[in-house]
Amino acid sequence: MTKEINALLFDFDGTLLDTNELIIQTFMAVLAEHFPGRYEREDILHFIGPSLEQTFESIDAERAVELIAQYRATNKQMHDELVTEYDGVAETLRLLKARGVKMAIVSTKRSANIRHGLKLMGIEEVFEHVISLDEVKNPKPDPEPILLALEKLGASKEEALMIGDNYHDIEGGKNAGVRTAGVAWSIKGEAFLASYEPDYMLQHISDLLELTKEAVQ
Repeated sequence: MTKEINALLFDFDGTLLDTNELIIQTFMAVLAEHFPGRYEREDILHFIGPSLEQTFESIDAERAVELIAQYRATNKQMHDELVTEYDGVAETLRLLKARGVKMAIVSTKRSANIRHGLKLMGIEEVFEHVISLDEVKNPKPDPEPILLALEKLGASKEEALMIGDNYHDIEGGKNAGVRTAGVAWSIKGEAFLASYEPDYMLQHISDLLELTKEAVQ
């Protein structure tokens, strides 16, 4: 019998907070300055999900550190103006928290940026742990951050679900041996995520209330 889900591991960008336009505008600003005419908006979609290190090293390894610093400065300037919460996220997360469901963030983003986003959403208190790029050597799809989150939550692989909007989340969950859920609101599209065969596809964040309804009595 499959163990009931009682530990939820969430990606952040594009899963809980809609940062897609922010990310696209930041990349466009930086890349247009250094590589004029080379990148279109559609090209930027491939950069959503991987860590900045992975992305900029693939673009120009020799200048990656410089480009990342510029990206972060530009992103910070535009952040609060361009991000929005996905429908029902804060409300659903608070209901899950009230049930006693264990929850953590597992992201390729820096801790300070994640916590700033959580504060904007008013849900800083919901998550027991935040596993960011700062805590690990190998980001998703490597299993390291997911396994670290489980360790900190005191949760087993059998009761855990990794939730995200990109293939790194699905592959990372599979590599860690946990169940996975894609989100249909991914900017890359439901069909793209479905091709990686997650165990579940969430049409709305509140679907998690059904998936975890028996988890805590």
